[in-house]
Amino acid sequence: MSDLDKLIALFEKFPGVGGRQAKRYAFHVLTLPDADTKELARLIAGIKLTVVECQSCHRFFSTGNSETLCSICTASKRDHTRLLVVERDSDIQAIERAGAYDGLYFVLGGTVPLLNNNDTNKLRAGALKATVETRIKESALREVILGFAINPDGENTARFVESIISPLLATVSGRVSHLGRGLSTGSELEYADAETIKNALKNRA
Repeated sequence: MSDLDKLIALFEKFPGVGGRQAKRYAFHVLTLPDADTKELARLIAGIKLTVVECQSCHRFFSTGNSETLCSICTASKRDHTRLLVVERDSDIQAIERAGAYDGLYFVLGGTVPLLNNNDTNKLRAGALKATVETRIKESALREVILGFAINPDGENTARFVESIISPLLATVSGRVSHLGRGLSTGSELEYADAETIKNALKNRA
């Protein structure tokens, strides 16, 4: 296999990228100026040294020192009584752009497929449970919002997460809520516009 074929194969591993798109990316790299390809290679090679995973919410953030918590988790002005659980990092970016939520987050790391309820090994279920327990003790957590896509897998994931955290919240009269139907069925947070996210947060149930 040539280096070009290997590059195409690597691009195919990216989320949402098929064979044709992977080839377009690979051939585009070949047209870039040498300075750009060197910068691209440098960024890829060093990204794991400058971007780390927050030990609390598990989103990735840029750090120049030895921080273990991101700026959202350490912000005193945010509402520490609410925790919004999402599938991936890009969901947080979409919600922050909407400017309609000022609580904390937790990145679950995936969903529970409707046809395979046992496929939960890659999810941070144990870490979520520990985070909820800690937040209840330290910051009087009172609400966990489930922010998953409005589709079968997303709703199945919401049921799975709710079964884990509901007993914990019940001890402090807290509640589990779901994003309102401002999100259309089948939509994903990452691609939702700001107004849609605002309505979903406002109409959560």
